[in-house]
Amino acid sequence: MNFTETDEQLALRAAVAELGAKYGYSYFLKQARSGGRLTELWQEAARLGFIGVNLPEEYGGGGAGMYELAIVLEELAAAGCGLLMMVVSPAICGTIIARFGTPEQKQHWLPKLASGSSIMAFGITEPDAGSNSHKLTTVATRDGDSWVLNGRKIYISGVDEAEAVLIVGRTADAKTGKLRPALFAVPTDTPGFSFRPLEMDIVMPEKQYLLFLDDVKLPASALIGDEGAALLQLFAGLNPERIMASAMATGSARYALDKAISYARERTVWSVPIGAHQGLAHPLAQVKIELELARLMMQKAATLQDRSADVGADQAAGEAANMAKYAAAEASVRAVDQAVQSMGGNGLTKEYGVASLLALSRTTRIAPVSREMILNFVAQNSLGLPKSY
Repeated sequence: MNFTETDEQLALRAAVAELGAKYGYSYFLKQARSGGRLTELWQEAARLGFIGVNLPEEYGGGGAGMYELAIVLEELAAAGCGLLMMVVSPAICGTIIARFGTPEQKQHWLPKLASGSSIMAFGITEPDAGSNSHKLTTVATRDGDSWVLNGRKIYISGVDEAEAVLIVGRTADAKTGKLRPALFAVPTDTPGFSFRPLEMDIVMPEKQYLLFLDDVKLPASALIGDEGAALLQLFAGLNPERIMASAMATGSARYALDKAISYARERTVWSVPIGAHQGLAHPLAQVKIELELARLMMQKAATLQDRSADVGADQAAGEAANMAKYAAAEASVRAVDQAVQSMGGNGLTKEYGVASLLALSRTTRIAPVSREMILNFVAQNSLGLPKSY
């Protein structure tokens, strides 16, 4: 086990940090508050080869892995300008298509995802079923050589930026008649596909959407991979999702901690910087420890994911990916809260730029999977306790 990053990984980290510093949190906030997007940052990151660093070289990607993609998102988030759609487009959708897509599907989608010229959103969550793939009501039925998709999705990120959405639906098993998960690439301009934004009380550029699929007719080629193995394919995309969510939360925690440390070093009360007082120094030190522990678990999860040679190997990465997401979310929430507390009243001002992170960091405990469901996963799979649901 090697805890030292390679020269190539360190160079990637430094290059992305330089890009992040060029844009920063002020750019992120300006775009978020004006209803804008992070288009300039996305395009420049794509031009530099960062967006598709994990995708196969033969399709225009960097040929690296989830570890390197996590480096990109962590460093951007540490600069205050994390790209949420990296969690979705190259990580979830790119991974699934690269591993399970047909040659034609790979040739159609991967070069565009790798270059960043196209974004693919991901739609699993439903108003009533949440993310429970066994209870989804979005159903695809055969119509000759085509599919007809009907259903609803909610809290789907970045649909307005996406060329297509990878929709998790269900199809009827030919033998049993029971419904089983299936994955479909649905272009956003397909007749019958519509969406509307959800009013969110969070400061972020990426918008959340409610999707409507009303008799959406799709060609046979829209079905990604093998209809019978879609559940395994779905799980293969969820580990990268959790790893990338960890990277974004970890980077945000670093950003908040750096802001708090800088303030604590400079702000002087009673003739000494406030960082000299243990009442502030110790909480910040605790945040640093928890942050580093979360990063280690994220790096372990990414390493295990990149070593996965088959679907079964994803189970080894699954435990680490879920634990990493849990730990990173807790570290992020704690880092932002302590940054605000360390700054006192200044922590609530626009000038110091941390108060707006309070709600945003809190979402990491909820999305893309809640900490309670992670605890259920660990209790059942790591501890061998009985399933409660």
